[in-house]
Amino acid sequence: MSYVDPSTGQHYPLTEARWRADNGHYLNLAPGPGLRRADIDASRHSIWRYARALRVDVAHAVSLGEGGTPLVAGDWGGAPVLYKLEFMMPTGSFKDRGMTVMISYLKSRGIDRVLEDSSGNAGASLSAYAAAAGMQCRILVPETASYPKIAQIAACGADVVTIKGSRQDVAEAALRQSAETFYASHNWQPLFVEGIKTLAYELWEQLGFTVPNNVVVPLGYGSNILGVDTGFAELQRRGEITRRPRLFGVQAARCAPFAAAFDAGADGLVPTEVTPTIAEGIATVRPTRVAEVLRAVRETGGAIVAVEEAEIVEALRDLAGRGLYVEPTSAVAAAGLSRLLLSGAILPHHRTVLVLTGSGLKASATIGELLKLAPRTA
Repeated sequence: MSYVDPSTGQHYPLTEARWRADNGHYLNLAPGPGLRRADIDASRHSIWRYARALRVDVAHAVSLGEGGTPLVAGDWGGAPVLYKLEFMMPTGSFKDRGMTVMISYLKSRGIDRVLEDSSGNAGASLSAYAAAAGMQCRILVPETASYPKIAQIAACGADVVTIKGSRQDVAEAALRQSAETFYASHNWQPLFVEGIKTLAYELWEQLGFTVPNNVVVPLGYGSNILGVDTGFAELQRRGEITRRPRLFGVQAARCAPFAAAFDAGADGLVPTEVTPTIAEGIATVRPTRVAEVLRAVRETGGAIVAVEEAEIVEALRDLAGRGLYVEPTSAVAAAGLSRLLLSGAILPHHRTVLVLTGSGLKASATIGELLKLAPRTA
């Protein structure tokens, strides 16, 4: 029950809330206890039904009923697919799955003020769970952040502060302020991934305690890849499953550092050109746990692919035509699945889960412009 600095092997006790090692490196968690079918608490209708496998006492749970998202059978590109509707969370994104565990942990360690840099789903989720926990919350956002996103964050009582400059300038401002307020960055604090791993448990339970062949997710910082891999690995260690599914991460070609590293056979970032993309939720230039994400994909026999803007728009339109109204970032995964099916990397007879991470309600103005939507006059 400890933090581990992967750069040195040093352990830190979980009794002390921290978000990085003394040397400034990010931290992971030591391997967890895993889960057995008998450990599931069927009386709970949230991710806390898997509390026996989480490194936070359920007595400290700060929950808004997250988890239990639908797994809907459909088709994509002429092949059967299972849509995992993670956008049907309390704040409209998969982030709630990790945030409930991270905030519960921080509250149990006496943290009452938190700080994050985000203009989107993470900020909205953190502000909601901080409110539920009775914590003060400050979110730093770029001065270019859209008002609807700021409104969702501020509505829960967060102190929203705009920062001039680039997205990196916002992150650096948060690092400076972390000397005074706990930096509850979901990209640094590993208890966030601890919550995301319940996606693997949930898929396993929804599929009758079996696993799919493939899981396809949008890829920014990589918390879904890491969480799903962690969860399935724990199930495998407990003897509940015999194999892990192949993991596929999809990036926007305009900002695809993981895809570049994967294609180069590298274990770290390689030089790559970055330009603005409509998939702003995964426009991550310098992700944190690069080696871990690449290793998870390679060890499971998966891949990382990058898709063009036009492909994202086409997938966005096709998903909406199926009643699945998601933000452009989520549509990236569907565009990637199209490529993977065409290349033969994923076959039609495979059981494939497509994870849809964020609600289109967060980006309706953008979606309207991208799809050129307007009512017709009578």
